[in-house]
Amino acid sequence: MNQLDVPDLPPAPPAPPESTLPSSTLAIVSLVAALLGFTFVPVMGGIVAIVTGYLARNETRSVPPRASGDGMATAGIIMGWIQVGLLVLGVCCALVYFAFVLGWFATSNR
Repeated sequence: MNQLDVPDLPPAPPAPPESTLPSSTLAIVSLVAALLGFTFVPVMGGIVAIVTGYLARNETRSVPPRASGDGMATAGIIMGWIQVGLLVLGVCCALVYFAFVLGWFATSNR
């Protein structure tokens, strides 16, 4: 017994080791491709980010999960779709610009 007349308790058993899943390689590729898509390879980076992001989400959301990295995959997918949206917006703006320029040349009095 100790000083407060409380019986000594046995030490607590050690905590079981946590089973951590490895990060999904596809999720990492998706995130890196999305980041590169905004800087160096705009069209290809966005497409690669979308495809590998969806593949990684299938890997991380399977039962039981085979890998972690769902957040990285989701970020890659979102940034990939943003890049596709910016590409479509850019193409539409270019078409409007060329239609305006062609219309201006067609109606100019030379």
